[in-house]
Amino acid sequence: MQPVTDTDAIKARFIAARGYWRPWTEALLRANPDFLARYADYAGYPAQTGPLSPRMVELLYIALDASATHLHEAGLATHMRLARQAGASDADIFDVLHLVTLQGVSAVLQAADLLHAAAPPSCPDIPRALRARIGKLRPEQAASLLRLAALDPGYVAVLLDFAEQGAPANGLSHAERLLVRLALHACFTHGDMAATRTLIAEGLALGANRAELLQAIQLGAHLAIHGAALGATVHAGLAGAAGAGSAQAVGG
Repeated sequence: MQPVTDTDAIKARFIAARGYWRPWTEALLRANPDFLARYADYAGYPAQTGPLSPRMVELLYIALDASATHLHEAGLATHMRLARQAGASDADIFDVLHLVTLQGVSAVLQAADLLHAAAPPSCPDIPRALRARIGKLRPEQAASLLRLAALDPGYVAVLLDFAEQGAPANGLSHAERLLVRLALHACFTHGDMAATRTLIAEGLALGANRAELLQAIQLGAHLAIHGAALGATVHAGLAGAAGAGSAQAVGG
């Protein structure tokens, strides 16, 4: 491919594909326009070609940017605005934030499994009602939750209370929640492949098609651009400082 040199066209194409323009995009446009042009195509491809609705795409971006593994405020503000424009309700958004908060549970379960294996309780006392709740609410995590309940049934009880009752009414469907969880666990910022494997199987069982699951997985990859955004911003600042220093020296 030939390098792209029309910077005005690159900027217009980027805004059309990504819906925003930031100081870091301006810095990259000046330093490496071809990077930005090809990134717009790469980052925009999953959202523009996959089967998920614009509303669902933006809700997935909200989850990824709000996640404690990323915490990208500028992106979160952009995608929350775009989600509202695409028809997302407040209940949808806070349902996503509820799932973001539950993201850390999988690591607790994996670590508790290791503790259970190393020092299993001699006589675990798990109330029958708690066993039933575990099987109903989180069947894909039931074995690990039962092992955790054998160590600390009170913790599992309050965890299930939050999982059951912390989400707003009239938010996402069960299938939509699964897609949010899949995006969060599959993203490189979390990379929980055990949970990803289970969620893929559950999604297929619920009737989600492969293209929907793949799109939820793909949307997380280009969060890595925020490393380049940081680098471009720092580079521009250093270049500006060097230029100012040179000007002062010449002026002196």
